[in-house]
Amino acid sequence: MVRSCEQEIPAWVYVGTLLFFIHFHSVTVSGAALKQEAASDNAATVLNHSMSLVQRMETLLTMGNGSDVTLRVQTINTDEVKVIQAHSLVLTLQSDVFEELLLTRNSSTLVLRETPECAAVFDKFVRYLYCGDISVRLDQAISLHKLASKYHVWSLQQGLTQYMTQHLSSDSPTGHVVGWYNYALQIGDMTLRDSCLQYLSWNLSSVLQSGEWGSISEDLLLSLLQRSDLILQSELELYEALEGWINQNQPVSTTVETALRAVRYGMIPPQHLFRLQKQSALMQKYYETIRDLLYLAFQFHSASPIQLAKYFDVNCSIFTPRNYLSSSWGSPWVINNPTRDDRSFSFQTQLGPSGHDSSKRVTWNALFSPRWLPLSARSTYTELGAMQPTRTDGGRPRIIVTPATSSPDFAGVSFQKTVIVMARQQGKVVVRHVYNFHQSTEEAGDFLMDADLQRRASEYLIDSSLYLHIVIKPLYHTLLVARK
Repeated sequence: MVRSCEQEIPAWVYVGTLLFFIHFHSVTVSGAALKQEAASDNAATVLNHSMSLVQRMETLLTMGNGSDVTLRVQTINTDEVKVIQAHSLVLTLQSDVFEELLLTRNSSTLVLRETPECAAVFDKFVRYLYCGDISVRLDQAISLHKLASKYHVWSLQQGLTQYMTQHLSSDSPTGHVVGWYNYALQIGDMTLRDSCLQYLSWNLSSVLQSGEWGSISEDLLLSLLQRSDLILQSELELYEALEGWINQNQPVSTTVETALRAVRYGMIPPQHLFRLQKQSALMQKYYETIRDLLYLAFQFHSASPIQLAKYFDVNCSIFTPRNYLSSSWGSPWVINNPTRDDRSFSFQTQLGPSGHDSSKRVTWNALFSPRWLPLSARSTYTELGAMQPTRTDGGRPRIIVTPATSSPDFAGVSFQKTVIVMARQQGKVVVRHVYNFHQSTEEAGDFLMDADLQRRASEYLIDSSLYLHIVIKPLYHTLLVARK
């Protein structure tokens, strides 16, 4: 490398002067400084040349001008070595770990040992220390997060956590959400862990059809199976996906038994249960493990819920629906130009998942308003049961869902209403939010509370339309305790 005259300048003078100007510049363009300057001289103008200074910092790293420390990055268990000419002043300003390492070094070379994944992105990591920006790919996020955590670069660590939570829906060849979940669990990042778990739960149908499903760990699988907020087509879809996972991963028998007992067989129609008994090799192999659950499911389908509730605890999970997207449980609703005016919509669902109620239907009325008064301040129905909206320029979006008529069949049953809001993220339609409210409440009080539907580019809209899916979940209640 041809050395320029700049390299004759002592490192601490060269880098220190440059960093001083960057620091001075950042202070003069801060909000507080601008206010003070405006107060003293209304005609003052701030000149912003920060980008050129960042470019000079990048050149400083690339050319190695004034370097006083050599980073020798050794890849663990290989002979691969990466050499980076750096500046101790920059490193110590950004990382207290580097500061300690530099204070205890015995030469101008600092030897660092990294895993192959971290060594591959170490130059990106160092560049961030100089320039404050970084380009990240999905497959690099964990490695960069590990480096940021190891060297205490907290701004980068927080930025990468935010990047991962915002790119859960991005497409990748083998999937990345499960890997991010496992990593978050390993490092104790509860925010990232919960974001990954929520994404997997709310978009389970697409996950089941992806290659990522097979990579789910046993613990994550069992955790998902316990949840009632899963969003998928049907319980049958979940059973078939579980059978595929077991065939691919071949877990121990105790894991298989625990997983099979977490399936809610009461939510699978009896004709499909009969088919599974004859055609599912998994069910045939572990039939004795779930015999009692299948027997209870067939009893549930053959008797009225009121009769069953006299003798069995119908509050257990086998009788509790998840968020099923099939037509028996609800309906999609696309609202074009949602800020324009009130919209109403009617749809039908089954009275309940019990085979005894399979032919009974409930008609539901849904009303959406972009500007809606509180429940106590509006009239809701005429004598004929029609909804009478009360409009106001104040207020916020509201949705109410009510049965069109009452029926004696409703005895012993309450209905949980779930409104699913879809959105497009990274080019993929995913679940943006889920709102739950019960029979005793007509509406979700916090529905779209933070949504700005006036903006065409609102993250809650797809092509200027609001995409909803309403799910009705019948919940049964034990009426009498059976005598022993």
